[in-house]
Amino acid sequence: MMNKYILTFLTIFCSYQVFSQNITTEEINLENGKIKLPGTLTYPKSDKKMPLTIYIHGSGNVDRNGNQKAAMPVSPSYIQQLADSLNKKGIAFYRYDKRSATQENIPILMKGIVFDELVDDAVIAVNNFKEDTRFDNIILIGHSQGSLVAMLTAQQTKVAKYISLAGPGDPISKTLISQIEKQSPPLAEKTATYFKELEETDTIASVDPLLLSIFAPQNQKFFKNWNHYTPSEEIKKLTIPILIIQGNADLQVTVKDATTLKDAYPNAVLEIIPDMNHVLKEVKNTTENQQSYYSPDFPLSSKLVSIISTFIKQ
Repeated sequence: MMNKYILTFLTIFCSYQVFSQNITTEEINLENGKIKLPGTLTYPKSDKKMPLTIYIHGSGNVDRNGNQKAAMPVSPSYIQQLADSLNKKGIAFYRYDKRSATQENIPILMKGIVFDELVDDAVIAVNNFKEDTRFDNIILIGHSQGSLVAMLTAQQTKVAKYISLAGPGDPISKTLISQIEKQSPPLAEKTATYFKELEETDTIASVDPLLLSIFAPQNQKFFKNWNHYTPSEEIKKLTIPILIIQGNADLQVTVKDATTLKDAYPNAVLEIIPDMNHVLKEVKNTTENQQSYYSPDFPLSSKLVSIISTFIKQ
């Protein structure tokens, strides 16, 4: 259940338009209580209504462009590139900074956060546009962690279509254990123990320093809440057209995840894109795959743009 007590204030802090190649840009600041959710809306200038996509980001401190500030900045700019590409196809695009990407929110988040609050943020974004007469329908794109966030958001709001982009099919405990096991089986065993401890006691008494970045005290309730959801079960609750997309060069989410979601919702369209990695870039080898996380110079998958735009306009 979502946190009903959260007061939401949908406020446009500032709005301006910039015309470049007939693309309009509006900066829109939404709020979820004290949490700031700044975002950007872009759309081609037109007298006709058009579809609006709302992008829900994946895990980490992802900003509206798909970048993260860190010791080694992750800066592939894949969300901005997708927005630009879909704008050229006559599709509006709204993207916002994840709550953990906004420095002003950090003191609040250090007190703790639960997964459902990400869904609350996405619901606010959808509701901000539901009466906007410029757009004839809303399509949710959920990437990675955001695939589940978008699923749950679609259950609560009136959206026309849903796109799962590199979305896991299993609960986060199973997904995380599988990812860690590839690097360290002993740490994977500890991870399984931690999830069991969280479920039984609501906390982890002692965390291995090698896993502290995941299971820090302020993150524990987040993972417990997140683990209550199984994407392959939640997708069954939707009754709208669904597109499932997965790249076969993805090092984090697998083709098996995509087929798991497809099996759970047989009417969904499933597309496996050759050479596309987790940040939606077209890569030819492992070196390019890794380098693409740190540079915007790698091209977005052209097939991805074609598949999404075709699905949206059907």
